[in-house]
Amino acid sequence: MGIFFIFPGLDDIPLEICYTLRMQKKLIAGNWKMNGDLASALALTRGIVEGVNADPGLLQRCDVLICPPFVHLARVRANLGQPPLVMLGAQDCSERENGAVTGDISAAMLADCGCGAVILGHSERRQFHQESDALIAAKAGKAHAAGLIAVICVGESESQRAAGTHFEVVAAQLKGALPASMTPENTVIAYEPVWAIGTGKTATPEDVREMHAFIRKSAGSARILYGGSVKPENAAELFKTENVDGALIGGASLKAEQYLSIAKAA
Repeated sequence: MGIFFIFPGLDDIPLEICYTLRMQKKLIAGNWKMNGDLASALALTRGIVEGVNADPGLLQRCDVLICPPFVHLARVRANLGQPPLVMLGAQDCSERENGAVTGDISAAMLADCGCGAVILGHSERRQFHQESDALIAAKAGKAHAAGLIAVICVGESESQRAAGTHFEVVAAQLKGALPASMTPENTVIAYEPVWAIGTGKTATPEDVREMHAFIRKSAGSARILYGGSVKPENAAELFKTENVDGALIGGASLKAEQYLSIAKAA
């Protein structure tokens, strides 16, 4: 199952033109991480869907993606409507197709649940599960083979930025984590300075501009998201920054009002 994009009023436009329009829109991705029981996940889903329905022009301005914990995917998908106005994504997938790999979830299983995208290489996966760039590239390859968009995360730590090696660190991550199957259609790059995740710190617009311009050299025309304590208060300024094609949102995506405010800032 592929990813869903809704284009009100664009039914008669050729597919290639629709794709161009889509790539010009911001992508607002919510990473719910390991938060929420089923009841709260469904309440959050309803709040987001209702907000999207209440603003008919929102999906003409941006694409909306939510990534709940795996155990909630099927129930969340059932509450997104038919066809879904909001894209569904997962937070990780296996680098293997199937077999005796206890606890892992394959990209094909995610697609079967109705997912159209998967976050890969998040700094928390790199930190807590020691994920390497090679592993992330292998996972992205499986995601592409299953028809999923891979949202591949890169970013430096506070000590690496202080040492002035942040460009070298991100360059190495891009070189190692982007698979040969990458295209602008099936891959999104998310820059997440590790020191700005969940800390309340946010990179300055100049920091973001410089890094996103640097990433653009490897990403081509793929969308580049910023992820690092994105909030309604700073979203508009971030979105005005060159080469910022959207946001990967953590804590603020757990409240429908905040998440929708960020989407509207696009």
